Amino acid sequence: MADGHAHDSGVPVRALVLTVSDGVASGVREDTGGAGLADRVAAAGYEVRRAAVADEPALIIAAIRTAAADGVRLVVSTGGTGLGPRDRTPEAVRSIATMEIPGFGEAMRAAGRAVTPLADLSRSLAVAVGDVLVISVPGSPKGAQESFDAVASILDHTLDILAGYTQHRPA
Repeated sequence: MADGHAHDSGVPVRALVLTVSDGVASGVREDTGGAGLADRVAAAGYEVRRAAVADEPALIIAAIRTAAADGVRLVVSTGGTGLGPRDRTPEAVRSIATMEIPGFGEAMRAAGRAVTPLADLSRSLAVAVGDVLVISVPGSPKGAQESFDAVASILDHTLDILAGYTQHRPA
């Protein structure tokens, strides 16, 4: 499991849990999914803050860029990865990606598939935006946490590589 200390600096990596939801952003729905996911990310050792935006690509992009400018290295967005007409998180995230990391989406769907065949409808993904890792998971609290758990063990190594620490380390 990740320990939230990329490249053994001893300083926790700053993370943002970004809830993408019209209802949460407008204050008419409680953010139980974001709260549970933030707890999971914090338990993995990351220094977590939370934010919520409506299902608008420009707002998603702005939140990620602001977080990156503030020194956040890990953004985990929850919501907007389904097939609904307002689900545009993957398109927003891809539009600012410097590279996509397909294995993350594959791992998240594979883990979900063990629980429900509906996991194949998720468009969860991960990208790099410079040295920031952005992971987009489903909006359901259970799906978000299961998806995060599916990739948690490789987060620190991924963050190291994105930061330029590309030397292989002994196992």
